[in-house]
Amino acid sequence: MDVQTAYQKTIIFSTIKHLESNQTITDSNLPYVIHLSNVAMEILIASNNTAHFDLLYATQVALLHDTLEDTNTTFEELEREFGFEVAEGVSALTKNDNLPKEEKMLDSLNRISKQRKEVWAIKLADRITNLQKPPKSWDNLKRIKYREEAEIILEKLKGGNEYLENRLRTKIEEYEQYLD
Repeated sequence: MDVQTAYQKTIIFSTIKHLESNQTITDSNLPYVIHLSNVAMEILIASNNTAHFDLLYATQVALLHDTLEDTNTTFEELEREFGFEVAEGVSALTKNDNLPKEEKMLDSLNRISKQRKEVWAIKLADRITNLQKPPKSWDNLKRIKYREEAEIILEKLKGGNEYLENRLRTKIEEYEQYLD
């Protein structure tokens, strides 16, 4: 399957799943597919700046990265539709709800670190995309913690994708404007 066909199949699947959950971008009426397509766009550009990058695989995982965490999609359903490796990548990017909140991110980063570098790239791209103007409902402490998490992501996934690491570093610096 070519990347364009995979992108179209995957974004339709993911959009339907997020619409079923009535998920929008935080504090907006914007459909969640905007976030997913932004993460995929980061991956598409990164692939042009990264040697030995499996764009087909990375595109699918990028567009699906929140389906297990935020929708009623199951691992088995992802495996049936997109294959075991894609489902495994999405699973690594999914926070474990059985853990205390303060352990979820590090647990996910540890699972990501055992995956292919494309999965590392997707986590970097996800945080790059999320380091836009923060939601109005976030107080300064939440914004500070979010930036600190971004720094942890950058440190833990160092060596995963130089292009996206540099982008994330820049976004972290730019995010300072939103802190009191």
